Amino acid sequence: MKKLVLPLSLMVPVLVFSQTKKKDTMKTTDIEEVVFQKKVAGSTKDITNVKISAKDAKNVASISGGIEGIIKTLPSVNSNTELSSQYMVRGGNYDENLIYINDIEIYRPFLIRNSQQEGLSMINPDMVSTVNFSAGGFEARYGDKMSSALNIYYREPQKFELSGEGSLMGGRLTAGFASGKKDEDGNKKFTALFSGRYRNMNLILNTLKEDTDFNPVYMDFQTYMNYHITPKLSLSFIGYYSKNDYEMIPRERSVDFGSLQRPLNLTVFYNGKEDDKYKNMMGTVSANYKPSDKWKFTLDAFSYQNREREYYSIGSSYILQTFDPVTGDPITSYDAGGQIEHARNDLFVRTYGTQFRARFSPNVNTDFEVGFKYEKENLKDLTNEWKLIDSAGYSMPRPMDDPRIGDYSDLELAYRIAGNNHIEPTRMSAYAQYSQKFFWGASKVFINAGARVSNWSFNKETIFSPRVQFAIKPDWDSDMLFKLSGGIYYQSPFYKEIKDLDGNFNSNIKSQRSIQAILANDYEFYMYDRPFKLTTEAYYKKMNNLIPYYMDNVRIRYSGQNNATGYAYGIDTRLYGEFVPGVDSWLSASYARVYENIDGRGDIPRPTDQRFRFAMFYQDYMPQFPKMKVNLTLTYAMGLPTGAPVFTDPYSYQKTLPAYKRVDLGLSYAFIEPKEKKSAYGFWGNFEELTLGVQVFNAFNIRNTVANQWISDSATNMAYPVPVRLTGRFFNVKLEFKIK
Repeated sequence: MKKLVLPLSLMVPVLVFSQTKKKDTMKTTDIEEVVFQKKVAGSTKDITNVKISAKDAKNVASISGGIEGIIKTLPSVNSNTELSSQYMVRGGNYDENLIYINDIEIYRPFLIRNSQQEGLSMINPDMVSTVNFSAGGFEARYGDKMSSALNIYYREPQKFELSGEGSLMGGRLTAGFASGKKDEDGNKKFTALFSGRYRNMNLILNTLKEDTDFNPVYMDFQTYMNYHITPKLSLSFIGYYSKNDYEMIPRERSVDFGSLQRPLNLTVFYNGKEDDKYKNMMGTVSANYKPSDKWKFTLDAFSYQNREREYYSIGSSYILQTFDPVTGDPITSYDAGGQIEHARNDLFVRTYGTQFRARFSPNVNTDFEVGFKYEKENLKDLTNEWKLIDSAGYSMPRPMDDPRIGDYSDLELAYRIAGNNHIEPTRMSAYAQYSQKFFWGASKVFINAGARVSNWSFNKETIFSPRVQFAIKPDWDSDMLFKLSGGIYYQSPFYKEIKDLDGNFNSNIKSQRSIQAILANDYEFYMYDRPFKLTTEAYYKKMNNLIPYYMDNVRIRYSGQNNATGYAYGIDTRLYGEFVPGVDSWLSASYARVYENIDGRGDIPRPTDQRFRFAMFYQDYMPQFPKMKVNLTLTYAMGLPTGAPVFTDPYSYQKTLPAYKRVDLGLSYAFIEPKEKKSAYGFWGNFEELTLGVQVFNAFNIRNTVANQWISDSATNMAYPVPVRLTGRFFNVKLEFKIK
């Protein structure tokens, strides 16, 4: 990588600021030398971004693993299940987050309804070089979602490398190589990364304390190849294939809940099984042409295909009773019944298209950027899903005034969703944005202004989204940066939003809209002679054309109607720095509220109403044994609203789940580290790294609740919320290596 030393007068404000060191005794400020490095592919100037170390993301102790595991420790991000790589941002739901790999938008599986089914995230931490995350107010070059943007860039290896990991949960193997001489920009002629991963969550799912046979098998393969034809022209390819098979055979389940005064127990006996399959493929070819330092052109051709099958037929019989708190003997039986859940859901999604981007930088302080994207979509959806509930011999639901009214021959399903849909719409979008860096007196200023326009042929809607970011760094002794960003952000509908509760696609659905304003401050300082950064952000969102939804576990089922408005507000803070010399850690805290008003009936919390949340990511090592390292993630989040059962009135269900509390711990010992001289290791000298680690998931064995199962009582027509528990304590052992 080339380095260019520039005079201070040419320092780029906002994006590259020199650190300052204050000497209290002399009351002077020393400014370090300003060093600019050449930009990596896809580098961003978005002031709303949080930069995350790929190494930290790889080391974090998390069941979901990787990039998403560490993103969940940020103040604006919430998740109430460790089995999922999905997350909610500032009152938004799982579907409101943009995810990019090398500026190509990627999709998650659509039919996933249980966090146990998710498997591996598409993002492979072994292949990541740069992680940028924005919790809102992002630039116009990002697409049409209301909450956040995660932009990942994969790396190019500079020589042969081989790395891998084996653990009780599975393993991975990554190989990279480079050939040819370096060009003037330091790039090898041809580089390639190949990575395969395998995971089986059976051991972890056994901590759920259910008599259930699980067989979840997840695997994927990815490749990233680059061919530098000339220093100005290069081609790259990203390929991805994943296969998730989830088989579950439930047998028996017993759940204790209620209160000390009224302890309840639900015992369920099952028959049947669930067999789900998910296959995803993606391929992207990109051409990058940079005729000069002022111009850069990128042309991408991409294709994504997703096939999902959700098949289950599960019958169950249950008894709901209370016990004597002293003797433990059953004293009252509230209800006895059963239910049958059945689904034969098939989904085929294919998207392909092209996008073109151009950037013109007349000088180091100015950027113009434009882009255009064309996308063809093919959606085939076949849904046949129903649920029959029997309570004490009565088919539910029954008449509200007296559920015993009706003939015994009556058969009424709790719900049935049936649809046969096939659409082939096109989606087009374009954006333009302008960035300028300049001095305002002695203060450094950055501004970005842009807009994007999108059209979807299915609902014949065109949306216009203006966005702006502004930052100023005053010429103060304190190292302060103030930021203001916002605009109009849309949630462009796709498969899940257009599907109503009957299973049909609604062509009259419109994009949900959010008007956002974010005010932020970054304060960099030294404490105990080590650098720290305190970030504080306050935000407000005004939303309309909202589509109400029901949330159960990680499935979101939309009503298919734009009949709600809402608003969200909150404040986030994060203290980042070297709590231990040489390694980064942080503390995050946030307070957030989000409300909706359905059909003008009044404000109620949305299913993602977060309220207070605290998280910590901490790294340490033993001074006497620096090869012994530890990392810890801690989360406390107030419980989300329980959510209404599907097809019920959400205004009738306004209680909250218990708070989510969790501590995950990772311990590791590095037998071989990259900077060591390995001549004395013999065969082991071929290893760049060799580490043995122990992970303790849910160290305090706290039984968190991800959702409620609703049990109805025919005698009183009451619905009892029975908690669906998450995983218990689990010990994982892993061995990691790298050969270069």
